[in-house]
Amino acid sequence: MAPVDHKTMFEIYRETDYNRAFRCVFFTDLDEHNRGKEIARAAAGETVFSGFIADERKPAAREAIEGIVDDLNAMDGDDACLSPGEYQRRLGEFLVP
Repeated sequence: MAPVDHKTMFEIYRETDYNRAFRCVFFTDLDEHNRGKEIARAAAGETVFSGFIADERKPAAREAIEGIVDDLNAMDGDDACLSPGEYQRRLGEFLVP
């Protein structure tokens, strides 16, 4: 298990405004200039999936997470979603407890 300072917390969420876009945020990467705005934005949305990724695999994990967000945004309508198992399948190699 990676120590707390060797992992990054992330969340995939869906905005609740009219466009209902999916977004992701990497909380432990935020700096003081964007922290409040990004956290408020994520808190106002609907959590789709969240977890921690190992810092040593962060570039590949970011790519995979951003790919999921792109796939979700490409789906039509309010029913756009992936099963919990699909998130695990696509991100399992990057996730840490």
